[in-house]
Amino acid sequence: MGDVFSGGTGVFDADEAFRLIATRRSTRAYAGTPVDDGALRRVVEAGRLAPSGGNSQTTHFLVIRDGRVLDELAALVCAEFAKMEVTEGMYRSLVHSISASKKGGYVFHYGAPVLIVTANRVGYGNNIADCACALENMMLMANALGLGSCWINQLRWLNGNDAVCAYLAGLGLQDGEKAYGALALGLPATPDGLPARKPLARTGNPVTWIG
Repeated sequence: MGDVFSGGTGVFDADEAFRLIATRRSTRAYAGTPVDDGALRRVVEAGRLAPSGGNSQTTHFLVIRDGRVLDELAALVCAEFAKMEVTEGMYRSLVHSISASKKGGYVFHYGAPVLIVTANRVGYGNNIADCACALENMMLMANALGLGSCWINQLRWLNGNDAVCAYLAGLGLQDGEKAYGALALGLPATPDGLPARKPLARTGNPVTWIG
């Protein structure tokens, strides 16, 4: 990777860091190619290095790369969403998950070869925030490595579902933990094999300057 410092001053290349952030895009179509083990470990380690409330370091990473498990989990999630009903004012992405599941064949992780589930302690006030920080770190590292990634919410929406929780427990989810996020990861199904990197214009996220 080379020396991460410039000129021995202890200052990182801010332009490169900003470009990495600005060009991160979500990937929702993946090639069937397995993710290189070294690259995968770097992505996971980037997540482990994320900040956490009071330096609690309680985020648990379940790294799923077994195709059979990914298929089983997708089928289970589809079946459980299909039992739900759309209600007024429901978040539009959740509406999509329910509606697509009722049609059958819904694959919530977009067929990515790797799914990294981020779990944390129930009742811990920073559980979602800590998982979010870890997910962002992993998405940025994925972009740096030329991998596609996408934040996955569906397991969080189902983290009170007995069937889904039982399945995740069989994969290593501990007592007192729930899934608060996940990351689809893999080589994008694009002509050049690289993720889309054209920055999107900001139409929201207003800024108010005080002073």
